[in-house]
Amino acid sequence: MVKFFADWLFSLGMENLNIVFANIITGVIIVALAFLSKFLFEKVVIKPIEHFIKKSPNKWDDILVRHHVLGRISLMIPAIVIVSFAPVFPVVEELIKRLSTAYLIFIAAVVIDAILEAITDAYQSLEISRDKPIKSYITVVKIMMYIVISVIVISILTNTSPWGILSGIGALTAILLVIFRDSLLGLVASVQISKNNLVSIGDWIEVPKYQADGDVIDITLTTIRIQNWDKTITTIPSYALISESFKNWKGMFQAGGRRIKRSVFIDTSSIRFLDDELFERLHRIQILQPYLDSKKNEIEEFNRKNNIDVTEPVNGRRMTNIGTFRAYLNAYLRSHPGTNKDLIIMVRQLQPTDAGLPLEVYVFSKDTSWVNYESLQSDIFDHIFAAIPHFGLRVFQNPTGNDVRSLGNIFAVKSIDREQ
Repeated sequence: MVKFFADWLFSLGMENLNIVFANIITGVIIVALAFLSKFLFEKVVIKPIEHFIKKSPNKWDDILVRHHVLGRISLMIPAIVIVSFAPVFPVVEELIKRLSTAYLIFIAAVVIDAILEAITDAYQSLEISRDKPIKSYITVVKIMMYIVISVIVISILTNTSPWGILSGIGALTAILLVIFRDSLLGLVASVQISKNNLVSIGDWIEVPKYQADGDVIDITLTTIRIQNWDKTITTIPSYALISESFKNWKGMFQAGGRRIKRSVFIDTSSIRFLDDELFERLHRIQILQPYLDSKKNEIEEFNRKNNIDVTEPVNGRRMTNIGTFRAYLNAYLRSHPGTNKDLIIMVRQLQPTDAGLPLEVYVFSKDTSWVNYESLQSDIFDHIFAAIPHFGLRVFQNPTGNDVRSLGNIFAVKSIDREQ
């Protein structure tokens, strides 16, 4: 082919540069033919196979398409074509074969990587993957594979034995571990962080050991920079996220709800059964009416079936102001436009303490923005504190200086009255 173009150029009067231009034209034609072969291979072979896979009822083969296994195999075609035409250039034939072979080995590693990813994806769809994950093992296999491939590629390009390269690396290992300890730990940590999607730029994370609490603004090989809420910046080593405990709030934003978990302490001496007067007054609360009517019918039916003497309040079943207040809070939270109805909404009693009975509100806000979240939380508890007296309940509060002063004034007045 080169001789053909050389003779043709010579006939055109290019006696001195005909060989050079003939080699260039031949090279361009071979490269074009190589990429044309890849294009035809994709259209004639890969596209029909992928179309057939998508139509098939099996799901495991769809994973191969999703991870572009066949598309990566097509990357081998140009190198195969170029190797086939290597004898056309006898001067650099050996160099072309080495470069093409190294490229083919590297693409083979890329194909194996895609297959391993497909295997991981398929395995994670199984129920057993929850108890026995294999992602970490696959990652180790891929790291070892790339190390072996790198050694083989270097040995091909340099025309040396792989064992010689390995022995040279072994002699430098101790020195490299000492000098590049942080870099190596950071490299491994960065791979794990990236593969497992532990942290991304923009995530809100907390790392208590380093007093870091804010948004991730930069991730490098060895460090992660976090802008705290007070606008200070904390820099922590990448491997700290692998070796230490940290909290990532990304799941909260993805779920579309931010948790409100706060208690109000009820004075236990204010808890009592509902009498007719309190029942009638509470029945005027619209969102509470369905609960009161349903509960009243349920309790009356139970007491009647079991022949309960209702003249004594503790006999049988009765409604209480604390239970009715819990039902009211549930109805209030479910009707509130700022709460997320797809997540948990619960009002529960906790273990009584010397500070009273904790009544905990457990709900999620729709808006995960910090300012709006705090505003919603305050609005809810503003309403709760204002509503408590309507149920005959009192919030527990330790005596203040003003309470002691008022009590002292009462005793003083009584003492004066006795003296008079």
